[in-house]
Amino acid sequence: MKKYIFIVGLLLPFGISAQNIVGKVTNLKKEPLAGASIFWLGTTTGVTTDEKGTFEIATQGISNKKLIASYVGYTPDTLEITHQTFVEFVLQDASNLKEIVVRGEREGVIISDLTPIKTEQITQTELKKAACCDLSGCFETQTTVQPQVTNVITNSKELRILGLSGVYNQVLIDGFPMIQGLTYTYGISSIPGTLVDNIYVAKGANSVLQGFESISGQINVETKEPDQTDRLLLNVYMNNFLEKHFNASYAFKKNKWSNLTALHIVQPAQKIDRDKDNFLDLPLLTRYMISNKWKYGNEKEWGWHSRVGVRFLSEQRIGGQTFFNPQTDKGSSIVYGQSVNINQPEIWTKTGYRFNDKSSIVGFVSAFHQQQHSFFGTVKYQAQQSNFYGNIQYEHSYAQHELKTGFSFRHLNLNENIAFTDTFLPRTYAGNYHRIENIWGLFAENVMRFFNDKLTWIAGIRGDQHNQFGFQLTPRTLLKYDLTPQTIVRANIGTGWRTVNLFSENIGLLVSSRDIIFAEPLQPEKAINYGINLTQKFETQNENLSGYFSADYYRTDFQNQIFPDYDTDATKAIIKNFTGRSVSNGFQAELYLKIYKRFELKTGYNYLNVYREVGETKQLLPFNPMHKVLTSLSYKPLSNKFHFDMNVHWYGKQRLPNTQSNPVEFQRPDFSRPFTLVNAQFTYNFKRFEVYAGCENIFDFRQLQPIISWQNPFSPYFDTSSVWGPTRGREMYLGVRFRWTKE
Repeated sequence: MKKYIFIVGLLLPFGISAQNIVGKVTNLKKEPLAGASIFWLGTTTGVTTDEKGTFEIATQGISNKKLIASYVGYTPDTLEITHQTFVEFVLQDASNLKEIVVRGEREGVIISDLTPIKTEQITQTELKKAACCDLSGCFETQTTVQPQVTNVITNSKELRILGLSGVYNQVLIDGFPMIQGLTYTYGISSIPGTLVDNIYVAKGANSVLQGFESISGQINVETKEPDQTDRLLLNVYMNNFLEKHFNASYAFKKNKWSNLTALHIVQPAQKIDRDKDNFLDLPLLTRYMISNKWKYGNEKEWGWHSRVGVRFLSEQRIGGQTFFNPQTDKGSSIVYGQSVNINQPEIWTKTGYRFNDKSSIVGFVSAFHQQQHSFFGTVKYQAQQSNFYGNIQYEHSYAQHELKTGFSFRHLNLNENIAFTDTFLPRTYAGNYHRIENIWGLFAENVMRFFNDKLTWIAGIRGDQHNQFGFQLTPRTLLKYDLTPQTIVRANIGTGWRTVNLFSENIGLLVSSRDIIFAEPLQPEKAINYGINLTQKFETQNENLSGYFSADYYRTDFQNQIFPDYDTDATKAIIKNFTGRSVSNGFQAELYLKIYKRFELKTGYNYLNVYREVGETKQLLPFNPMHKVLTSLSYKPLSNKFHFDMNVHWYGKQRLPNTQSNPVEFQRPDFSRPFTLVNAQFTYNFKRFEVYAGCENIFDFRQLQPIISWQNPFSPYFDTSSVWGPTRGREMYLGVRFRWTKE
């Protein structure tokens, strides 16, 4: 309770703000236009309207007081501001015009002044600064999210926030929890970057609407909307390892219906083994994905609206020794290899009805099934998973507040079969692992605004009934206070919990020769997260300099945590509940500058202190650099004919798993050494073509021979879990995009 009182106390003092203009944007039917752009003529100072069509914009430092409102599909309007404090824009539908040409580009990263939760919106402008072949590659220029390799042989990855495993942040695709269980291991790599429209990243325990898992944060990936994207997009990419990517999408619109069909194909690279350890430096990846997204109506307009998506994924990954043949050597105890084959169909829909400007109801339904056939050396891993998710949500606006409430249901049926094709290692965890989860939930979240919208308070709570672990309560609260229109303080505190899918979330357990010991039945992981954030935006009067400074601190305290113990015995991974002190402290500071509308500079610093206490000993969790710095530079002339982008990553030392009980030749240091990665890309724009070329890891830094006991992969000391740096070295690539936007 003291923590709540302390955070509230920080935010309650009144700030002194400059005079602001408040207003509303509607169409001729007096329907509010949410997401409309409001900006001062001749400046980059602007805001967007909220879901009620209202906005507030500062006048400080503005000399030419002409205010413009624009919205896709409507004719922009301009009002001259004299002494008004409230204005209303009524925009005319532009559908009767023969052609509308909208020129402009969103900022790469947007931190909204309106949202109570501090959310980083990563737009397509930012995504074009790197290759972004898949979702895991979309964070090359971001400080908040850290992609981390979980299995170097098949190149599976997770997305970390606050130095915690990716299982503690909730990854949503179009608002749906599609990355769960089996899909956690390879799911983030299956979303092509060309299909991504926006990525919304929020730290800490935030909204309760989508569930109870988001302990360290939430990543919501918004795919492209059929009615707001290119008519035709083609993308071809190849790197110096000869891995090939092809992406195609086609969109059309008719009346209230629109559709987007997308295709994604990856063909494998050639075999590369630069460090001569007889293991491939990158897996041979073959992927086919096709998706289709239908959209009907507009959720901001009265009446029905709907989105329906279907997707099918087929993927194969082959890694291991260079002479491994998946056709003849699967499960072999002579030639070591790994092969993963995945087939996954999925479907989702978001359908709702808006009664009026204040009330609406919406339903979310999704389902997917994954079949995975895998061999990790002599470990045979066969798994099937079926998921169903349903959520009915009612939304109502009253006074200056918004209430959202509803119920949800989740079903998971996960069946995992583990067998050993050879028993020369003392491993005991073979068998069938079958889990069925049914979770019913009720939730309510109220957004309240006070003092002319300077103070926003979100109070949310949900209760969930788990078929095995009983009733779980998840309260969360968030506060936002505008000290000035450009100085915002936010704070949040809340709990979170999750059940564990041990093998799919810790795929490295199946890869190594360690035996897996279950010391006790596993309980749900639980934690409380709280944090505070300051965002300061600025802009000079002559528009030659603009940007923001952001600093935040988040702390996570676990009440129960499942973390494989690799240190007690180097030949075993001990799995048990840890109810002692386990803490993550994360501090981040970031400065962004836009200079003369051509240059962009962003630099961010991350401090992570992630540890647990065992007795009197403080143990740092492995593979977390305590210090990390990211600096990115961009140049784009006003003609937009080309742009050059570069980013520099510096990683401090990381603690590694304890290998002191191994024979001397199989021991590794307790800590890695610091290293630096430099990436750069050049993009040139023709009328409908974009050609981009880049190089990742320009100075070719590599962790050499990262696999322990690579000489004998069937020995008790074989282990792939000591990977702390890049293993493939310098990667050069070339790509071409073709865009056709004609209606």
